Amino acid sequence: MTPPRVRVLVHARAPEGEEGAQAVSAAYHRISEALRGTPGLLGNELLHSRVDGRNFVVMSEWESPEAFQAWEQGPGHRSTTAPLRPYQDASRGRPFDVLTVSARY
Repeated sequence: MTPPRVRVLVHARAPEGEEGAQAVSAAYHRISEALRGTPGLLGNELLHSRVDGRNFVVMSEWESPEAFQAWEQGPGHRSTTAPLRPYQDASRGRPFDVLTVSARY
């Protein structure tokens, strides 16, 4: 049986103004370039809310829980993701979630 894929959602909130949204986007692109070729990473997307323009979600997809865990516990995780950290939306208690796909149509 194939292990379930993992999706990681990181919620971000941009500072006021157009520059804030650009800063979140720039941080996302910087991190994505650094993660290119990471074992187990299938891809990622930057999602921008149409309801509240300050809200963003970074969604990454990993081939397995083990692949994500190996990267997360590795030495480069914190430094690679540091550019987005100032924008993480802590108003939700925890700015991220790690999910497995439990059903699909």
